[in-house]
Amino acid sequence: MLRVAVVGSGPSGVYAAQTLVQQREVPGVRVDVLDRLPAPYGLVRYGVAPDHEKIKSLQGSLRTVLEDERIRFLGNVEVGGPALGTQRLLELYHAVVYCVGAARDRTLGIPGENLAGVHSATAFVSWYSGHPDAVAESFGLAGAESAVVVGAGNVAVDVTRILARGARELTPTDMPQQALAALADSAVRTVAMVARRGPSQARFTTKELRELGTLPGVAAGADPAELALDPAYADPAAAAALPAVVRRNLEVLRGWAETPAAAASASASADQGGASRRIALRFHLRPVEILGGPGGRVRGVRFERTAPDGRGGITGTGVHEDVEAQLVLRSVGYRGVPPTGLPSDPAGGTVPHAAGRVLRAGRASVGEYVAGWIKRGPTGVIGTNRPCAKETVSSLLQDAGVLARRDLPADPLEALRAAGLRPVRWPGWLAIEAAEAELGIALGRRTVKIPDWNGLLTAADPDHPRAPGRPGG
Repeated sequence: MLRVAVVGSGPSGVYAAQTLVQQREVPGVRVDVLDRLPAPYGLVRYGVAPDHEKIKSLQGSLRTVLEDERIRFLGNVEVGGPALGTQRLLELYHAVVYCVGAARDRTLGIPGENLAGVHSATAFVSWYSGHPDAVAESFGLAGAESAVVVGAGNVAVDVTRILARGARELTPTDMPQQALAALADSAVRTVAMVARRGPSQARFTTKELRELGTLPGVAAGADPAELALDPAYADPAAAAALPAVVRRNLEVLRGWAETPAAAASASASADQGGASRRIALRFHLRPVEILGGPGGRVRGVRFERTAPDGRGGITGTGVHEDVEAQLVLRSVGYRGVPPTGLPSDPAGGTVPHAAGRVLRAGRASVGEYVAGWIKRGPTGVIGTNRPCAKETVSSLLQDAGVLARRDLPADPLEALRAAGLRPVRWPGWLAIEAAEAELGIALGRRTVKIPDWNGLLTAADPDHPRAPGRPGG
């Protein structure tokens, strides 16, 4: 029997586990899915916006896999920490597949980034998604009338949408009560989503972009002059050569630019057309400084106007514009953080690999594999993880003859407990689900997430000790 540990219970980890137990080349494979958190599903639970219920419903498919009798979920198990190093884990399993994602955000690297009121989109998403590591704060929403979101991907669209949505629309979601209350008290009325390049180079998808224009009480606009700076916007022949999703994005933006409220200034009045809030999509603006005000808080962002350089990139023009903001969220990409003990590529934030096999000093490390973002970087959509995981599992199965020769302890669960770990097994996760359903009923809502370590661990096991050194636990 081949015993495999999959580290990470998000889509890439679950797809890897599913492929392992469903293949027929090597019979009798058993998989333990380990996760640092006591709750499964990774970014589907803690990264997909709470108002995107259709995408979040993917949890049902992931649940079916994790309920397979050949797969065992072990939450609250941190790999790479003092209790369980990567080498020790390899002593407990024939093979280990790391699917740990990309948890660290990239910074802007400009003056003023440490001012109060400047945050990463990652932190904001974790907060409204109820991640137990999230800082319990309100992000100053009650004192911010204008917000700037720097970035042009789907995460930027998500945080823009959440800032602009009314609390009534978010009440039916599983958003933690503290976050919902803060958003209900929010004073934000204008949100500028700003990209340093043109719309044809933005990375958001059309469905998410179009949704910004359908929010009740919200006017979405784009500046025709900024759109026209993009050659693909002004040249039909250039636009025809673009991918279909980009062409559809341009159509949506063109429609917004043609509306009466299209003057897309972040400081423009938000009451045009009866809307109480306003979203402005800005392009060809590169942040160069975050401006401070009284008390060391952000008061705005200084941007430099950019222009196409004729080689597919952009160049600065020396023309600057200040955009008012009391809240700034940066959404300019992610970096992987490999568990301590794994090799890493500092440039890409990934683990060096060959078809999923971890490379140490250029040679394949027997029994160690990667899949998902830690393998390929933060690219693709949820579905991209399936072929990525299959490639890695194929490599693992090719190595199975060598891997299975090692003798292992009778049950790694006992070794984990002996190391002082208190794994949350599947019944514990079901208890968390039940507690969140009860919390929702008590609050007059549907299921509501428990957002702290102690609450999660207590729900999983009332006798569980508080988690030392963890926020809220």
